[in-house]
Amino acid sequence: MKLTAVITTRNEAANIANCIHAFDAFRDQVEIVVVDNQSTDDTKKIAAELGATVLDKGPERSAQRNLGWQTATSDWVVVLDADMILPDALIREILAIALESDNRTIGQSNSSPLAYWIPEVRTGTGIRVKARNFERSFYDGTCIDALRLFHKSVLCETGGYDENLIAGPEDWELDIRVLATGAKCAMLKNHLIHNEKQLTLKRMLEKKAYYTKSMAAYQAKWKGHPALKKQFGLGYRFFGVFVENGKWRKLLRHPILAFVMYCERFAVGLTYLLNR
Repeated sequence: MKLTAVITTRNEAANIANCIHAFDAFRDQVEIVVVDNQSTDDTKKIAAELGATVLDKGPERSAQRNLGWQTATSDWVVVLDADMILPDALIREILAIALESDNRTIGQSNSSPLAYWIPEVRTGTGIRVKARNFERSFYDGTCIDALRLFHKSVLCETGGYDENLIAGPEDWELDIRVLATGAKCAMLKNHLIHNEKQLTLKRMLEKKAYYTKSMAAYQAKWKGHPALKKQFGLGYRFFGVFVENGKWRKLLRHPILAFVMYCERFAVGLTYLLNR
């Protein structure tokens, strides 16, 4: 196998089939490992029927992801949520990277990336979806983003996700440790699809409130690190990330999307302050 897709689930019967089916044309090169967390619906049954290896682990996503990559039989691992779908073009890009790494000769200088960020496009219609995709485009490859594709060696070297951190900062925390190894990281060209059609503003704010649960532990662990100053700093989160490297031009080109985006940013920031 060239690639292992690790998919974490909990009551994802509505999404898991679409996530797995995206790999149908590539199943001779991709193994699928679904790590569930005590679902009470048909998530595990559906995944097993579609040929995935199904495991169970908790209590949170970090532990699930670690079991997934540790189980992987391939050198490359992509870490997904059940509501994500990988288009064919993205899978082909990843498999090409895996093939290139396989073809390197022993002793050949290795300056190729060992981990990658993947652009995301959210599904749905309406101004909120457009604004969220607009916002997400500013984060690609920054400290607000999170690596999703890894050479297994870098996960072994770092130990993977910190299981003391739950939903939210474990992504950022792993990025810090991967970059600290000196591993080269890069951005993939093709995007994944994030199915958030049912994500209302109320539900989004509830998720953000839940994510604050282990933010304090993350901040304590990496106190003073430059990445944290940006991730939690008003200046970077509300201004810097949107204007650096000439990105401010996008704000001028799309003033309505920028306005809607900033309204949601304010709501999310207020939610964080109220729940920290």
